[in-house]
Amino acid sequence: MSEPPAIPRGPAETVALARFLAATRAEGPGERTAIWVQGCAIRCPGCFNPHLWGFRGGEQVAPHELARRVLDAGTDGLTLLGGEPFDQAAALARVAAEVGAAGRSVMTFTGYTRSQLDAAVDAGRTDVAALLAATDLLVAGPFQADRIDIRRPWVGSTNQEFVVLSDRFPDLLDELPANPDRVEITVDPAGRVAVNGWADPDALDELLAGLRASHR
Repeated sequence: MSEPPAIPRGPAETVALARFLAATRAEGPGERTAIWVQGCAIRCPGCFNPHLWGFRGGEQVAPHELARRVLDAGTDGLTLLGGEPFDQAAALARVAAEVGAAGRSVMTFTGYTRSQLDAAVDAGRTDVAALLAATDLLVAGPFQADRIDIRRPWVGSTNQEFVVLSDRFPDLLDELPANPDRVEITVDPAGRVAVNGWADPDALDELLAGLRASHR
């Protein structure tokens, strides 16, 4: 895979919010609130969310308002996904810091490697440094479709790295094999189907086919 582009500098005043899920057990340890952001400069082949690559679109939300939504959900913490969270590092750092100050944990997924993030910090990217400082658990590295991970939860490929950045999850790395992958499928009153979590693509196709059959 080619090297990803330089990390874009997103605005600090708003987050481009693609999806807000108040409560889930499929996107990290415990019950969490999950935020998917709009926009990704990396664009991994085989990505599950290619509709989130473009930087246009999404709901523009002020960081304090987004943090309030997270805290009002009353879950154990926040998971940031995308899209690419570090392409909006300045605004998301403000969200994550406010959530962390209220005693909730923050987990951040990124397609950048830890070394690429560290290099950005060394080059003076204070926004990247701020989001790392507000993150308790980082999952770093691009999705690689030829290296599917069937052993660890939450990640898509074996190259992706879990990095514990605080003392909030002291035993998590040892406990990873005991945490199963989960898929959550939600059908709203209008019949729209939303899926989150991780599953083998064939298993996911089978689940969705069964769901369609049950609603005929």
